[in-house]
Amino acid sequence: MKKEKYYFATLLIPFFLFSLNLRLTLDRDDKAASSLRLQETKYLVGENLNLSNSRQNTPEKASPERRLQLRRKTKEGAAESTPPKILRKIRPENLAISKIERKRKKDFFYQDRINSFNEGNPFRSNGMKYVSDQVLVKFKPSFSEEMREATVVAYQARKIRRIPSIDIYQLQTPENVSVEEMLYLLEQHPDVEYAVPNYIRHIAITPNDPLFSQQYALYNPGQVVPPGSPQGIERPDIKAREAWEETRGDDDVIIAILDTGVDFGHPDLDDKVLSNGYDFVNDDSDPTDDNGHGTLVAGVAAAETNNDEGIAGVAWNCKILPIKVADAVGNVNVATEILGIERAVQSGAHVINLSIAGPGSSPPERDAIRNAYNNGIVVVAAAGNAGAATEYPAAYDECIAVAATDINDLNTAWSNYGPEIDVAAPGEGIIAPVPTWYWGPGSFPYASADGTSMSAPHVAGLAALIISIKGLEEDDILLDDDGILMVEDVMNIICYTADDVNYANYSGRDDFIGFGRINMERALVPIIISSLNKKND
Repeated sequence: MKKEKYYFATLLIPFFLFSLNLRLTLDRDDKAASSLRLQETKYLVGENLNLSNSRQNTPEKASPERRLQLRRKTKEGAAESTPPKILRKIRPENLAISKIERKRKKDFFYQDRINSFNEGNPFRSNGMKYVSDQVLVKFKPSFSEEMREATVVAYQARKIRRIPSIDIYQLQTPENVSVEEMLYLLEQHPDVEYAVPNYIRHIAITPNDPLFSQQYALYNPGQVVPPGSPQGIERPDIKAREAWEETRGDDDVIIAILDTGVDFGHPDLDDKVLSNGYDFVNDDSDPTDDNGHGTLVAGVAAAETNNDEGIAGVAWNCKILPIKVADAVGNVNVATEILGIERAVQSGAHVINLSIAGPGSSPPERDAIRNAYNNGIVVVAAAGNAGAATEYPAAYDECIAVAATDINDLNTAWSNYGPEIDVAAPGEGIIAPVPTWYWGPGSFPYASADGTSMSAPHVAGLAALIISIKGLEEDDILLDDDGILMVEDVMNIICYTADDVNYANYSGRDDFIGFGRINMERALVPIIISSLNKKND
């Protein structure tokens, strides 16, 4: 009888509050003074926070112990106080010019045809933003489905969907009820595990491909990028040519690109893109890129290579699974991102690339990434481009957080930093494909781009190559007894084989480039992989 009264009261209270129009005791003109317990909810939709490109509290040098173990990330508060920008894009000058005289004419021909993606304007997150009429709710497991449905009705909310893989409800708030008020009400319910805003993230063997000589990230003999700038030093690259002697990838390995979509008709991607992708923005099976960012990212990770066309991708033979989670202007809400991650898991992806970022930890987002991790999927994420604290989702433990370096192996001034950073990869002046429509009919469909959004797919491609060589067959050393990829081993290989190019200032693991700039050659040497095999006696 007591239990029945309890549930009756639980359902009656919301009706009572709404019917009397008790608006909580929140002053709409003074949100900062409200006593909401969630720090994340203190920012109104669209509110801009001041961005700082200066580095405060410069980290101390890493201790020797930090070089011996993978530092676990501090999730709570990792990016709460320093809201960054997300996707840094391109300047037209950011081209690599080959210094080999016999290639000069050919190189200048391509240089003149490569333009600036998005006119060189960077995307910035401008503080915490979230969907203005949605919340994400997780009920306690003991709360029955019938009672959950009744509770949603009692709060006069509308269920948009339930995401079963992590048991999250995406709800639309009642008319004239703010996100803050809805969160406050839900927090009072004893069977609600958590309720959070639906945060918005933003888009952060030598081949014969004609633009390969411009791709300093893969092989750098000391190019000049952009023209007129100081010459780069020799070999600050990820040693791709040497790594391709070990493997060029397996076509059974799938890299899921969760982004703005992919151009299926691009000559450097048309034979690499799988047809079972999905567009969660428009809810259809055509994840065509209507922005350009996703095509750039997919090309860096796994463009067709050795095909006399355009650029070389890191993972020559691996396949691309396009999952559109970001809209035409590059925004993606966490609920849509979660659906994309769930689709990647269901589709058998081995690697997920998330070149998106934003401030504010989201438990549902973390749960979705953790679910992918537990299913043997390597998740790679861009750290963000504000020269501030590492953003999410990169800040979660289960992600490989990637910072950016330049042509001289220096971390860029705009790359985010912090204890969450695992490794770095080149992210400045990266040449990659754009949709064939981007520059207009008959144009050259390539662009030069800056940002950790370009760094992350280098690492995603490397992860795919590692899995190709040691993580596919039944007896491969990177699989556990149940045949599931041991993701932490892949993460360790990438981290422990990186080049500590920041050693002069911060010897060992540091908060700017983590364990260092990735080195594909060292990561794919069989003896290194064998030494990390958990199955060895």
